Amino acid sequence: MRKHLNRAAIAALSLTVASEALAVEWNVSLWGKRRAFTEHVEKLAELVNEKTGGEFTLKISYGGLSKNKENLDGISIGAFEMAQFCAGYHRDKNPSITVLELPFLGVTSLEQEVDLSMAVYQHPAVVEDLARWDATLLMPSPLPQYNLVGVGDAPKSLADFEGLSVRATGGIGKAMETVGAVPTSMSASEVRQAMDSGIVKAVSFAPHAHMSFGTIENGTWWTTNLNPGTVNCPVVVNTLALEDLSDEHREALLGSVEEALDHYVSHYQTKTMEAWGPELDQRGIERVTFSDEEIAAFKEAAAAPAAEAWIAENTERGLPAHELYDLVTGKIANGS
Repeated sequence: MRKHLNRAAIAALSLTVASEALAVEWNVSLWGKRRAFTEHVEKLAELVNEKTGGEFTLKISYGGLSKNKENLDGISIGAFEMAQFCAGYHRDKNPSITVLELPFLGVTSLEQEVDLSMAVYQHPAVVEDLARWDATLLMPSPLPQYNLVGVGDAPKSLADFEGLSVRATGGIGKAMETVGAVPTSMSASEVRQAMDSGIVKAVSFAPHAHMSFGTIENGTWWTTNLNPGTVNCPVVVNTLALEDLSDEHREALLGSVEEALDHYVSHYQTKTMEAWGPELDQRGIERVTFSDEEIAAFKEAAAAPAAEAWIAENTERGLPAHELYDLVTGKIANGS
């Protein structure tokens, strides 16, 4: 009887050990708090957990693993297995994907932003660029066109941006320079303090970020149609960690990306955008709309020079810059 019990105990212990050995937990480095910008990662974690019966889980941390500007570095050393970052935070580390941040590309929907990003992410030169950091691009975080929330007197024309200090990264910052603004690059979590202290007078964000990071708490005006562009903020995974997954777990992860992105887009288009107008109205924030002529002049002044400079700079880096630019503009022209 004792031998029988011992064998049963050993068998139970073996099953427990085997189950624990099969279980995989990935650490995921995000920042700020849960918001529209992170809904696809949250959905991905939910789907992966369901599909694997809890054997593969994504443990999401908001700021507890790394600073947002250091997430790509953390991926490169295997400090965590998944992370989100924005290309404009460190353009020299991921120059290939900054083509998606050029101003006035003409992207008109989140769905188009997803398709465009995924096409660029799969280009061999982009795969090689991110491989320098042992990073594999998993999915984008599609964002609508950026606009400004500011304090003080509202601009009545684009000429009123002359000398205005603006938080604007990447191509949006370059575009703002063409109308005389003074762009400053800083992470989203630094913006509210910079506005409060007067370091910047206006902030370029998508609507969800204006709400999440408090710019509308003291903002007095918002531009409705500046639409200079957006930022590209991919979710990446450590390549070795991805390769080490079992076939089942890898399929659970990669096979859930499309559904996670669909959830993200639906959430942004409904809950976020439906809340945006009432948030502005509640605070009495003035809406500033520029004439079609001014927007056309802004685009003409900013778009072509920025594209030419990007192509020249990144060709010198050894990237097929013209090919990447043609990929992006060609897909947009074809409506895809």
